[in-house]
Amino acid sequence: MNIVQKDNKIIIHDIKDFNTTHIFDCGQCFRWNKEEDGSYTGVVNNKVINVRQKGSTVEFNNIDDFNIIEDYFDFDTDYEAVKKILDTDEIMQEAIKFGEGIRILNQDEWEIMISFMISANNRIPMIKRVIENLSKCYGEFICNYRGKDYYSFPTAEKLSKAPVEKILECKAGFRSPRIKEAATRVLDEKDQIYNIKNMSYDDGLSYLKTYSGIGDKVANCILLFSARHFNTFPVDVWVRRVMQTLYVSKDTKDADIRKFAENKFGKYSGFAQQYLFYYARENHIGK
Repeated sequence: MNIVQKDNKIIIHDIKDFNTTHIFDCGQCFRWNKEEDGSYTGVVNNKVINVRQKGSTVEFNNIDDFNIIEDYFDFDTDYEAVKKILDTDEIMQEAIKFGEGIRILNQDEWEIMISFMISANNRIPMIKRVIENLSKCYGEFICNYRGKDYYSFPTAEKLSKAPVEKILECKAGFRSPRIKEAATRVLDEKDQIYNIKNMSYDDGLSYLKTYSGIGDKVANCILLFSARHFNTFPVDVWVRRVMQTLYVSKDTKDADIRKFAENKFGKYSGFAQQYLFYYARENHIGK
């Protein structure tokens, strides 16, 4: 990579294994939105960042700290090597080719916990709307960028003090009391939330599932998308469809699908899940 920093902008030339559409539309994040010019704008570390890609050149606008970019976009992982290891059959070959620019973002544990609690039985547009509503009501104003106001994700302290009725007004629905309960608990267990990456996978999974509203799927998403447990394989409707269509029988249960995938893909199961999820959803496999 050739990195140039100037005028509150970071430009990376000759970037590999990076595609903004693949990264931001593969189901792992909810605060990035596509602009009319094809770029994406989102919030990272309470900073509003715009990402524009043209071929192998990517511009990160409104940011001058490369360390944030490097960490968040997982530049330390060799995705070429991951792809070679996962390229074990024709199905994965197609999935990897289709989503070749996917990277697993390094997101905040607290934000991901609440975001994926909101995702349960929900559609992506509504998930985004609830998160933005909560951020506007209980986050801190960051700035106005391209005519839109941006806010930080609300802290556990702020949400713990929010009346359930006000969280309901943010369109969180039946998840509202669970969000408040999680926020109240995290105030006392913040160190544990941010230590999940240092726990074993089994310990992290068991701990997360003690929270109301967090089952296997949500817990595994938290482990994968914020705690760097790449050996997990979250199963949602699209992953279930692609696995039951292409790998296992139609009556295979989610727990058995996850076990099959983790045995097959090992410590790279999370990467395989992202390629398969994006491939299945965009091609309506099994629908």
